[in-house]
Amino acid sequence: MTSEIPPPDPQPGDALDLRILATTDLHMHVLGYDYFADRPSGRLGLSRAAALIAKARQSAPNCLLFDNGDGLQGSPMGDYLAEAGALGPRQPHPAIAAMNALRYDAATVGNHDFSFGLGFLRRTLDEAEFPIVASNLRPRRPLPVQNHILLERQFRDRRDRPQRLRIGVLGFLPPQTVEWEPGLKAEIEVQDILLAARAGIAALRRQGAHLVVALSHSGIGALAPAPMMENAATALAALPGIDLVIAGHTHRVFPSPDHPQGPGIDARRGTLAGKPAVMPGFWGSHLGLIDLRLEPAGQGWRIADFTCRAEPVGAEEDHPAVTGPALAAHRRTLRHFRRRIGRTERPLSSYFALIGEDPGLRLVTMAQRWHVRRALRGTRWQDLPILSAAAPFRAGGRGEPQHYTDVPAGRLTLRNIADLYLFPNRICAIRLTGAELHEWLERSASLFLRIEPGKPDQPLIDPEFPSYNFDIIDGLDWQIDLSRPPRYAPDGRLAHADSRRIGALSHRSRPVAPDQPFILVTNSYRLSDCGLFAPVAAGRPVLLDGTSRTREVLRRYVARRRVLAPDSRAGWSFRPLPGTSVLFETGPAAARHLDGLSARVEPAGMGPDGFLRLRLHL
Repeated sequence: MTSEIPPPDPQPGDALDLRILATTDLHMHVLGYDYFADRPSGRLGLSRAAALIAKARQSAPNCLLFDNGDGLQGSPMGDYLAEAGALGPRQPHPAIAAMNALRYDAATVGNHDFSFGLGFLRRTLDEAEFPIVASNLRPRRPLPVQNHILLERQFRDRRDRPQRLRIGVLGFLPPQTVEWEPGLKAEIEVQDILLAARAGIAALRRQGAHLVVALSHSGIGALAPAPMMENAATALAALPGIDLVIAGHTHRVFPSPDHPQGPGIDARRGTLAGKPAVMPGFWGSHLGLIDLRLEPAGQGWRIADFTCRAEPVGAEEDHPAVTGPALAAHRRTLRHFRRRIGRTERPLSSYFALIGEDPGLRLVTMAQRWHVRRALRGTRWQDLPILSAAAPFRAGGRGEPQHYTDVPAGRLTLRNIADLYLFPNRICAIRLTGAELHEWLERSASLFLRIEPGKPDQPLIDPEFPSYNFDIIDGLDWQIDLSRPPRYAPDGRLAHADSRRIGALSHRSRPVAPDQPFILVTNSYRLSDCGLFAPVAAGRPVLLDGTSRTREVLRRYVARRRVLAPDSRAGWSFRPLPGTSVLFETGPAAARHLDGLSARVEPAGMGPDGFLRLRLHL
């Protein structure tokens, strides 16, 4: 019997090539299928990315594959499997089964992985054949996750000699997770990312890690550290002992010429604080690749050179390793979501949501108000006016030209309901004054850039402002003065303290008084202690915070009404600026809906990214 000869210690002149592959924010888009449009898609899905993974492994034998979290919620399949109890006790979740088949080396969890509760998450992760690392997560009861892991792998160097490499892996989720999911507060604690990282780095270095990889389900933000940062990837990369970062959470592509530069951020080379980094989009739109050239350094290895890229999926065929585990659940999902529940007399599209016309959004606000009015009947609040806030989730932006709601007139199915409201938020109601509503709308109006009166074709939308923060409040009327700068920055910081964009604020044709009381229907995400609206919502009296989820209420409302024809106008408009026009981008399919608009809009050609440009005269 012969014993295995250990690999030699690395010697000067040796070099080893290592490829890091990464996915992030899959949001249960396991297959290349657009459930909202009910058709296959070549632009998304782990099954498409899996073809890129196979090619990348063929051309680089030394590979590691990681996932960066938010994989279990975000598509109709994910919702169906969690809410319908469609998985048997020993039946692995299709996302985990697919990742097992693709031989992931490790993964972390994101905030949305907790959306269906800790019991569901525990059962799902128990089936993983790869380690799950969550360095800043402290559960009160055991979860199948680890604070840090050390992967020991044997690779071949450039002289085809075996070399043993110890790769430490840390994983982080946003500290705000328990604020976004308040039901978790008694079950988990999520620590500051940088604080947990320092402890994890020290532990891994004591265990002899040659490299430390940070799986950061956190966006690319400021270089300077701050307590409890949500978007901490840049500050994390700057910590001594971190060798490379895989970022996520904000659904951006990095490196990319379109990604903003900033202190510590090189969006062309793909570095954060000088360290290699990737953020591979969302929904399986990209595969992140970091190619490292390692050279000996002391008793270990150092990164001598690297390249980073985010490769988009394209016309690749669905990979059978993914389609096999997911196909049965996919078919059950299609049958479930094709069930008819009502009818709409007019199309419901979000192509013009950012200029004030979105009948689907109006339908959501109507359903929310209906639910809260019934819930508060017989209470001391029943006579207060009820307003309803909502934002468009699918309105282009980082989601590309197809990322819009587009429901034709006719039958409404459960699939359409999922399209109109993506997230499993709960309906909540708080009491606000007229002055606080004014501030709420000021924050929402930060979506728009400042416009100079009298000039043509100025860009309208701030690309750094996500559409899911553009709340409209049904039941009020107001104007937005684009000639004034936004009062708030996209991240909620006070940008221009002396600026007010919101004017002519009225309720039932009467001016809203600063101390006038209202009930505002919103969602559980808005009640968290972080985010754009937190300073307005925090500490306000909560009149309703039950278990009813917005999408289920919307389904019940449609089923009760049966036939709907919601008005597309959202109650707000831009203050007229004669001789001024602006350009905004929307999906190409918006062209067939132009005739029904009340605003003066005309086509202005196609943009370089495939969006339709429209000219709006103010």
